[in-house]
Amino acid sequence: MRYLFPAILGICGVAILVSLGTWQLRRLAWKEAALAEIEARIGAAPVAVPAAPDPEADRFLPVQAEGELGNDALMVLASIKQVGAIHRFITTLTTPEGRVLLVDLGYRTIVSADISVPQGAVQLTGNLHWPDEVDSFTPEPDNDLWFARDVPAMAEALGAEPVLIVAREVRPGSTITPLPVSTAGISNDHLEYALTWFGLALVWLGMTVFLMWRIKRRTA
Repeated sequence: MRYLFPAILGICGVAILVSLGTWQLRRLAWKEAALAEIEARIGAAPVAVPAAPDPEADRFLPVQAEGELGNDALMVLASIKQVGAIHRFITTLTTPEGRVLLVDLGYRTIVSADISVPQGAVQLTGNLHWPDEVDSFTPEPDNDLWFARDVPAMAEALGAEPVLIVAREVRPGSTITPLPVSTAGISNDHLEYALTWFGLALVWLGMTVFLMWRIKRRTA
């Protein structure tokens, strides 16, 4: 009887931790499938910008567009691994049909001396995107410097539709480097979580065995 309670505690604890690790493995398989689907969508053949894009159904949709870039641009403070702090450049594209769309042209490092924004007629290929970057901690814009890509607010500021094309290629080119949509910024930590839960299960099992050994020594 003296082993019953620690045995039950150990078995229940290990079972719960293993089930959590197994659940994370299922989440890993789901996330990998979702990322593969997103990658396939991002790299699909581009189409014309829909007349009324849907932020959910048309997220990451590859598109082609042409028109005149606007004179005004908003800079978004961001960072890239192994590059450092950058400014993204958001401006407008007025199409031959008279639509005014937002365009994320790309980035320049903050220390770069040449930060001129291209203007005039361009042809571009990219992906529609409605980034989810704004939360309660995001500062308000400081004039033309923004701290997140807030599509509705930027569209209002620049007098455009709330439709953002993140450029993959801009012709003619410029000193601004495109920063295309990718899955790199989508977190996928489920394997690490699974290994953590399985590791805790091993620790719990070891502690249970040690506790039962201590009980045996005390009663010997």
